Amino acid sequence: MSTGGKIAVGGVVAGLFLWWLTNFWIAALVIFGVPAAAYLLLDPSQRRRLRRTSRKELGR
Repeated sequence: MSTGGKIAVGGVVAGLFLWWLTNFWIAALVIFGVPAAAYLLLDPSQRRRLRRTSRKELGR
């Protein structure tokens, strides 16, 4: 399994565990809020480069 696949599976497992531990809205806030906050912390040039890069090239 690729590194990206392992991270995706780990994120799903963590999200389901968090959902089980708390309620749905807290889990959804963490699942969607953390990647959004990480994206907003990038410099404008890094955001531009990320948008320009295809999904297959992100793991390189």
